[in-house]
Amino acid sequence: MALPFLLDRRSFLQRTAVGAAALCGWRTSGERAPLPHFTPRARRVVYLHMVGAPSQLDLFDHKPALSRWHGQDLPDSVRQGQRITTMTSGQQRLRIQNTNRTFAKRGACGAWISDLLPHLAQCADELAIVRSMQTDAINHEPALNLVQTGHELPGRPSFGAWLAWALGADTRELPAFVVLHSSWSGPKQDQALYSRLWGAAFLPAEHQGVLLRSQGDAVLFLQDPPEVSRAARAQQLAALAALHEVAQARFGDADITARQRQAELAFRMQAAVPELVDLASEPGHVTARYGPDVHTRGTFANNALLARRLLERGVRCVQIYHRGWDQHRDLERDLPLQCRDVDQPIAALLGDLRQRGLLDDTLVVWTSEFGRTVYAQGSPGDPHYGRDHHPRCFTTWLAGAGVRAGHQHGATDELGYNTVCDPVHVHDLNATVLWLCGFDHERLTFAHEGRDFRLTDVHGKVVRALLA
Repeated sequence: MALPFLLDRRSFLQRTAVGAAALCGWRTSGERAPLPHFTPRARRVVYLHMVGAPSQLDLFDHKPALSRWHGQDLPDSVRQGQRITTMTSGQQRLRIQNTNRTFAKRGACGAWISDLLPHLAQCADELAIVRSMQTDAINHEPALNLVQTGHELPGRPSFGAWLAWALGADTRELPAFVVLHSSWSGPKQDQALYSRLWGAAFLPAEHQGVLLRSQGDAVLFLQDPPEVSRAARAQQLAALAALHEVAQARFGDADITARQRQAELAFRMQAAVPELVDLASEPGHVTARYGPDVHTRGTFANNALLARRLLERGVRCVQIYHRGWDQHRDLERDLPLQCRDVDQPIAALLGDLRQRGLLDDTLVVWTSEFGRTVYAQGSPGDPHYGRDHHPRCFTTWLAGAGVRAGHQHGATDELGYNTVCDPVHVHDLNATVLWLCGFDHERLTFAHEGRDFRLTDVHGKVVRALLA
């Protein structure tokens, strides 16, 4: 006698919801991503996020007028009633702070870049520099969420997860989306990075980013126990797949399929990851370009080289985080240290990709969650001054596939406080990156809870001036 087919409450609701959606002509969340809407310029993306907000006024946004305004109060006509954080709202003065950096025009394009980035300055003609970036959030957590997921509140898929879902995997041995955390030279007290920043949220779970660790095994449980052979692991996976097939037929839960795919990927990663992180095969002249820290696991230099190795092995999106840029104090001491961490490795990565023919179809993005103020945080004359958060203008640059190399986009006022030309919102940046990857951001949607969601929410426009 056949056993009755039983449904639990969750399965009943899922099945009836899917049936109702089909009757109404709605798409369901199990639907695969569409093919690219047009021919993509970029097949892969490496995203370099400087967590904490580097001071654009000391790196990319040259303001000669600061020397004349130094020590004076920020005029009300410039602030225009804009909100500021509670870290400086209690100061008696918002004292304009000059930069002590030396700027020069770099490359044939004449881009202003400070002396803190001498290696990157040599790549100026490959960069499209946006000096008019804007965001809505003034504190790190919502600003990080906004630029990474398109919404200030948690719960949306990350940028890399959207790309992994949209582009699909180009390798069977590694995830489509890999995340790397870097050590940093500034103070170690810094805001946390939460896994939701590379999570998949309501996208299929297999598209979440996989974080490679910098200590011990790059992935937890990478090695099988001594008594478990590879053949035995393969048999376990086959048995698990059979059980998952039965469960999927019964419950219709997309997460069951995702778990099986992840288990199979983990099995293949056991062979692929050790070879990936072993830099012994890299020629000495290549590793030397990345600087003296390249062989120290977890450094930005080591991660930059790993990013290139991941990209050439078929990974679609590599995201490197580098913390320590939140310089509310001791900017003069800590900003040079932070720049030293990333300057040479970024230039080496660009050169490496170019030499291997990968830069033509790889998009490189360098950004942060917001910028820093022209006024100092701290009392007048304090040698340990810093700069506060500033959402109204900051700097981002792009390089590689489909990017208008050597272009300088947007401008700020003479104090670097307000954008006066060609503003670019973080939604616009994400729309532009998706366009370079072959997708119209308004059409790349995922049905969830009765609504079509997208990375740019209900905002954003492609910045055509940044395109080659």
